[in-house]
Formats: sequence, C-alpha cells, structure tokens
Amino acid sequence: MTDLYKPKHITSLATACILVNINCRVWTATKQDKATSLEVTDSKKASHDAARVTQNLLAGNKLHKAILNKRQEIYNFEQRYTYPWGGGMSLLPTVSLPKFMKEYQEHEQEFNKLKEDFLAGYVAEVQNMAVKMGDLFRLDNYPPPAQVAGKFGIDLYTSEVPQGDFRVQISEDLADDLQYNYNRQAKSLVDSVVLKQQESLIAVMESISNCCTVETELVDGELKIKRKKLYDSTIQRAMELCEVYKAFNLTENAELEEARTRLQKILMGINLDALRDSDTMRGQVKSELDGILSKFKGVS
Repeated sequence: MTDLYKPKHITSLATACILVNINCRVWTATKQDKATSLEVTDSKKASHDAARVTQNLLAGNKLHKAILNKRQEIYNFEQRYTYPWGGGMSLLPTVSLPKFMKEYQEHEQEFNKLKEDFLAGYVAEVQNMAVKMGDLFRLDNYPPPAQVAGKFGIDLYTSEVPQGDFRVQISEDLADDLQYNYNRQAKSLVDSVVLKQQESLIAVMESISNCCTVETELVDGELKIKRKKLYDSTIQRAMELCEVYKAFNLTENAELEEARTRLQKILMGINLDALRDSDTMRGQVKSELDGILSKFKGVS
C-alpha cells in the first residue's frame, strides 16, 4: 500500500472554500435563416457558405434585452467573488459566503421578476414582431409561452472541495506518477488563485491612484484645476478585498499580505468627502498607493 499525501494548500482549500456555479439560462431569440442566406449569397454571386443571415426574433424588445444584460451582470458578479477551479465550478472563499449569498438572492429575485414581466407580454410581442419582421416573420420560429418559460432560469449549485481517497492500493511507480501529477495540478490551481488576487489588488489600487490625480490646464489665461471623480464603490471594493485576503491567503504569500496590510492602513485613514476636496490629501494617498504598486507589481 502506498500513501498519497494531500498537499497542505489543497487541505486548506477544502477547509477555506466551497465550490459554486451559477447556471443562468436565457433564450437568445436568434435563429439562422438559411433561405435568406441563400438569397443573399446568390444575389452577390458568392459561395453559399460565404455569408449567413441570423434573425433577431425579438429585435428592439427592451425586456428581453434587460434579461440578457442581467445574465451578464450575474456572470460578472460570480467572477468578482470566485476563483477558477474546473468542470464549470469555481472556488468561493467561505469568508465571502454570507455576502455572496445575499447578493445572489438579490440577483435571483431581479432575474425572476424580469422573466415574469417578459413572459406576461410575450404573446403580444410575437404579434408585434409579425409587423416588424415583414417577410422574414415565421410563426413557427416562436415557441409557445410554456416552452419559452422553460428556456429561462437561474440556479446556484454548491459542493465541497473534493479531497478524495489518497490511500490507494496500487503499485509504487503508479503512485509516484499520480502524486506528481496531483501536486502539479494543485500547484497550478493555487497559483491561479494567487495571481487573480494580485491582479485584483493591483487593479483597485491603480483605480484609486488614478482617481486621486490632480491635473491643471490653462484656459483663457487662467489656470484651471481638474480633479477626477472618486467613487464610493471603488473604495468599498478595496476594503472588501482587504478583508477577504486577510482570511484567505492560501500560501501565506508575504508580498500579498504586505500589500494588503499597507492598503488597508491607507483606506482606514481616508475620509472620502475630505479626499474629494483636498488636493494635498489626494497627492498623499496617490503617493502611498504608487509606493505599494511599485513594489508589489514587481513580484506579481
């Protein structure tokens, strides 16, 4: 019997994270029009595979567009909180779980409300499209309401990070190969988590630093000061990252922790209203952030 030991950071993943996946289904309401495609290519004396005509079956429908936009918003929300894993699942730090669930429930309610509003006007919209689509309109391109309803939905799937059974009765050579591949896969996974953490921290610091920039320009012989807008949401995002990374630093990365600690110290001393009005304070915050970035970006 040969033992395959779990790397420490994988054990940490299993205790510090869960796996999540948001499946947001939306009917795109598009259909390839083969007959019209042939008409176009024939009229242009082109090969039949040179062009394709795709019908937008709900062109101009604001509710349908709102659902599509909501799907993208939900995708962005999931990406903001999670890290790559595989098989359609993503890693979510348990420290972020309460806030993640609260926001997910809000997104779910908004999505379902948009879906209900769209379905309520679907039959009338099909009649409207008969006019808008002209000779392109085909009633059989539009499924019945009950079938359309099934094309929309949102579900959250969760599971534990699998650890597996690492005490397997196999040959020593095979065990060595499995352990090597397992550790290589584990290292790649953890490296991707750390890289995303570094990139997120850099992006938010660069954003705040850029917003603290004060520029001057000469207008009609008078020196004008231009101050970029500072957003509460950016400062809040930076504070959230600091709190998450304080509890979720899988490899105990010293550079990440140092950057996080220094950034949090700066954020704790920021009065946003005062920062908006004070060029001196803007310059001080920008200088401190740029100091962190100059060192941190060198190791990211």
